[in-house]
Amino acid sequence: MSKSLKLYGGTALGAAALLAVAFNFADRNITPLPERADRMGEAPSNPDLGFIAMARAASEPHGNYNLGRMALPEEIAAWDLDVMPDGTGLPEGSGDVWTGEEVFIEKCAVCHGDFAEGVGNWPSLAGGDGTLADKDPVKTVGSYWPYLSTVWDYVHRSMPFGAAQTLTVDETYAITAYILYSNYLVEDDFVLSNETFLDVEMPNADGFIVDDREEAEAHFWNTEACMSDCKDSVEITMRAAVLDVTPEEEEDAAAEPAAAEEVDTAAAETEEAAAEPAAEETAALDPELVAAGEKVFRQCKACHQVGDGAKNRVGPQLNGVMGRTIGGVEDFRYSKTMAAMGEEGQVWNEESMAAFLADPRGYVKGTKMSFRGLRKDDDIAAMTEYLKSFSD
Repeated sequence: MSKSLKLYGGTALGAAALLAVAFNFADRNITPLPERADRMGEAPSNPDLGFIAMARAASEPHGNYNLGRMALPEEIAAWDLDVMPDGTGLPEGSGDVWTGEEVFIEKCAVCHGDFAEGVGNWPSLAGGDGTLADKDPVKTVGSYWPYLSTVWDYVHRSMPFGAAQTLTVDETYAITAYILYSNYLVEDDFVLSNETFLDVEMPNADGFIVDDREEAEAHFWNTEACMSDCKDSVEITMRAAVLDVTPEEEEDAAAEPAAAEEVDTAAAETEEAAAEPAAEETAALDPELVAAGEKVFRQCKACHQVGDGAKNRVGPQLNGVMGRTIGGVEDFRYSKTMAAMGEEGQVWNEESMAAFLADPRGYVKGTKMSFRGLRKDDDIAAMTEYLKSFSD
């Protein structure tokens, strides 16, 4: 017999022996596939149901497929954390606004600011009221979010950043209460709990609709793409914000210089008319103190605006605040105490402004402004001078 035949003969004999051992082991230790399929039933359409069926089969006395065990009710409850818009899933607990401010400053302010106004690229949680129709809407808890449950659930599951699920239930209620207060949705004495949760009305609760485009816009769809002569005529109906991307017609281009001259002339006349009073007003101020006050005002810019186009934000606009009745800005919702001070005829002057800037909460009990105050007399004087420069 040649060496090749001896080699192939030995290999075949070894393979036959290995198959015999494997068959004997399977016959004794492995449940036949048909029997196993009978115990598990037909393959379900949902893969999750298949895993459940396998787990149940593993718990039967017939055999064990080493797939663990059925989850206990308390183990399922530990993962079942979602909170529904109607309050379903809320745990028992409570938290008030001022406790929430303390926890918020400690654990949230580094990203969202002391007043929930946002820091850098981190999102703001307060403000944006009435901006959803603007070109650049400010979407916050107060202006955009339709359900309070989303706020509570997200804070409880995912915050603070880098330390998710370290907040207690009561801390979550307190932080949520402070966010609501920062959006002027609750008063400063409000206590949020599982019992008062549904008492809060979110401003944009009715701002969302069911997406029915599949039915409502079906008549717009066309399965055949148009490749040429798709419209009778092409016209420019609007212009891009970037001025160099929309083609200009000749008459428009010719009209621009004349329009620019008219604007420049009108601006010059306005400046001349206002020059004399403005010069007199500026002369009464200390320029160095105003410049210092502008730097101090950076602490206030998140909530207040001054200058041309100033609008109410989280706090009222401050143009003309010096000499103005306290709580005197129209269309702004002040705290009860500040509104009462205005009704009594109190005004903002250097004395009252200095006292307020030093201790806002001490001077106006229950003020909505959570700023703790300026500690240096020089900063208070500079801030006052800066605000005087924006008289009406």
